[in-house]
Amino acid sequence: MPSKRRLLILAAAVLPGLTFAQATPPATATVELREIELTWPAEAVVEAVKQAVIAAQVPGRVMEVRADAGDAVKQGQLLMRIDAREAAEGYAASQATLSNARAHYERTKNLHAQKFISKAALDKAEADYRAAQAGSGAAGAAASHASIVSPLTGFVAQRHTEAGEMAVPGKPLMTVYDPKGLRVTASIPQYKFAEVRANLRAKVEFPESGKWVDAAKVEVFPAADPRTHTVQARVYLPDNQPGIIPGMFARAHFVTGKAKKLLVPAAAVLRRGEVTAVYVIDEKNAARLRQVRLSEPFTIGGQTPGSFHEVLAGLSAGEKVALDPVKAGIVARPAP
Repeated sequence: MPSKRRLLILAAAVLPGLTFAQATPPATATVELREIELTWPAEAVVEAVKQAVIAAQVPGRVMEVRADAGDAVKQGQLLMRIDAREAAEGYAASQATLSNARAHYERTKNLHAQKFISKAALDKAEADYRAAQAGSGAAGAAASHASIVSPLTGFVAQRHTEAGEMAVPGKPLMTVYDPKGLRVTASIPQYKFAEVRANLRAKVEFPESGKWVDAAKVEVFPAADPRTHTVQARVYLPDNQPGIIPGMFARAHFVTGKAKKLLVPAAAVLRRGEVTAVYVIDEKNAARLRQVRLSEPFTIGGQTPGSFHEVLAGLSAGEKVALDPVKAGIVARPAP
């Protein structure tokens, strides 16, 4: 046989309009009309502002790998070494050609000074020397490409090649990024474009961690994609955001305007089946369970996700509601 207290609690949960007097005053919140920013959410992806995909520039086998995904690297640090002996031999040959052209040019200058050869012969020797210099420089640059170095200071996001694989010009080897500058990219439909562009403010939500970040800057592209009819937007995050890395899912909440709404904290809402209600507290600390009609939960600023509801029916501004409706029902007793 259920106890009288249990029957009382069950009745409080399902019978709107039942009144109780509290043994102790409950924690309450006031239902109030507040001006809030209207936002429009869009799914987004985190990306690095400074990111580089390093590709091979000379053919050869990958002989050495000195960094892996997740490693911190500095600008100019050696990441990989390619066996580019062919390029090295080409550089050696170009050096020999350059040395020979230089010597021939010097001899030709002496002979021309003594009037033994024509000015045309001197010009030809000088042109050959300049061409040999250019060829040697190009060969030296090709040989230097065997050493793969980081173009920036940051982290290795991905390694695309294993040691022993063949590298060919254009093949990606590593991706590095600078964690100090991050942004999220989102697509905005054309019917929201004017509202978003008029405000250029946003907050970024990371649903898995519950973290909210105010955008440092919002950029909206001036043209739409003709296939999807959406406009690309970039939302820049403040520097040095721990726990946020490229590729993460995020949700960008673009500010589209302001409006006044009657709000009730989500913590005050009690749901039993299809009944949505709150405990309204009067001046005598009597609690009355009242059925209400609310909007979907939403967040104001960086507060707990889903922390407020808009009141559509059932409450008026200035009324107080219990912030812990379950506890309010448990400790309630019949009003005298």
